Amino acid sequence: MTDSRDLDLPFGYLDLLEGLKASVKAARAKALRVINTQLIELYWTIGQGVRRQQEQQGWGSGVIKRLSEDLRREFPDMKGLSPRNIQYMTTFAAMWPDGAIAQQAVLGTAESLASTGFLRR
Repeated sequence: MTDSRDLDLPFGYLDLLEGLKASVKAARAKALRVINTQLIELYWTIGQGVRRQQEQQGWGSGVIKRLSEDLRREFPDMKGLSPRNIQYMTTFAAMWPDGAIAQQAVLGTAESLASTGFLRR
């Protein structure tokens, strides 16, 4: 059996290969931006919900710990739901109380949030 590496490449093969590699890279980058957008919005939603309850009901660290445990039990494969991270989410939501975070350029926002510790990679 002939190894495919030993075949003579037809005209246009390398151009097609380079174009396909560029398409895959672009699609992967776009998918990551969409995922980051959704995570940022999710973290804001969690933080805003907890923040409201803290203000209205006086929720403390014990309730946040329980919330963390319940969320982690429901979503065992998801990272970032520790009590500390939920508290970070409330701080994050307080920084953008009107929800304008979702309308900002996500790539720059994700990078700046990672540098502040709000978004962990």
